[in-house]
Amino acid sequence: MRPKRMRWGFTLVELLVVIAIIGILIALLLPAVQAAREAARRTQCVNNLKQLALGAINHHDTHGFLPTGGWGYQWVGDPDRGYNRRQPGGWIYNILPFVEQGPLHDMGSGMAMSAKAAACSVRIGTPVPMFNCPTRRSALAYPAPTGLPHFHTPHFASYTELLARSDYAASSGDIFLDVGPGPSSFEQGDAPDYAWIDKSKHTGICHLRSEIKFAQITDGTSNTYLIGEKYLRPETYTTGDDPGDNESMYMGENGDIIRWANLQIGPLQDRVGGTFWPHWGSSHSAGLNMSFCDGSVHLIHYGIDLENHRRLGNRKDGLPIDPEQL
Repeated sequence: MRPKRMRWGFTLVELLVVIAIIGILIALLLPAVQAAREAARRTQCVNNLKQLALGAINHHDTHGFLPTGGWGYQWVGDPDRGYNRRQPGGWIYNILPFVEQGPLHDMGSGMAMSAKAAACSVRIGTPVPMFNCPTRRSALAYPAPTGLPHFHTPHFASYTELLARSDYAASSGDIFLDVGPGPSSFEQGDAPDYAWIDKSKHTGICHLRSEIKFAQITDGTSNTYLIGEKYLRPETYTTGDDPGDNESMYMGENGDIIRWANLQIGPLQDRVGGTFWPHWGSSHSAGLNMSFCDGSVHLIHYGIDLENHRRLGNRKDGLPIDPEQL
C-alpha cells in the first residue's frame, strides 16, 4: 500500500482568512499609529513655542522690552538699526539672536545698500524649523502668492519669489486694528510721532514700533498671551493666497506675524474654505498651542469662552481670568 504524501501550504480559504485578519489588525493599529505621530508633532510644536517664549523673555532681559513689532509689511529687518522702535523688522526678525539664529539676523550687517539688499533677499527666503508647526507644514521656502498683492521687493531687499513663512504669531491684543505697509522712508519711520493708527488702542505685547515692558503687563505674565499658533486655510498652506500668510516672516508688523483675540475673532481649527485671518488657530484637533508671557505653554481649546479669550489677549484690562479655561 502506497503511503499518503503530506501536503504542505495553505488553502485559498485559509489564505483569505489570514489576509482578512492582517487587514483588521492594520485597521485597528493605524489610528493608534497616527495618534502617536500627531502627539509627537504636537509635542514638537509645544517645544517650538517654549523656545520662542524663552527667546522673547531673554530679549526683554537684554534690551528691557519684548521684541518690537516693526514698521509694516513692506519693510524687512535691518541688522544695522538695533532692536528698538527704529528697527523696521518685526518680532520674528528681532528674536533671531535669542533662538540661536544670530548669523541669519546679521546678514547684510555693515554692507553697502546693494550688497545688503542681496543679503536681506537671502534671509527672507530662509526658513527656520522652529517657526513651523510640523502638523501643518514643513519648514520650506514657499512661492510668493499669485492671488494677492505681495511686496516682491520690500525696502532694501532684492526681488525674490521664495518666502519663509511662520505658523506662529505674536499677540497684538483684543482690538482688531488695520495693518499697513509702513512708512515711506527711514526718516518718516524714525519720527517720534509716526503711526497710521491710534497706538493707545494696542492692548497686546506686539504692535507697530512696540517696546512693551513686563511692568506694562499689569494683568500678570501668567495671564497674558505672548506667541501662539495662527489660523490658516489648508488650501493656502503652500500658496500664500491668504492675507495672513502672504509675506516673509521677517517683515515688519503685518497680519502674517500678529493675531488678535476678541469676541468676534475666536480661535478656529484650520478648514478648507474657511474664513481668512486674523484668528488664532491651528491644524491640531483639540486646540491651538499658546505661550504666555511667563514662558509657559497652554492648549487653548477652540471652544474657549470668548470673553476669557479676549481677556487673555489684553495685558492691562484688570479683569480676572478663568483658570478652568486653560
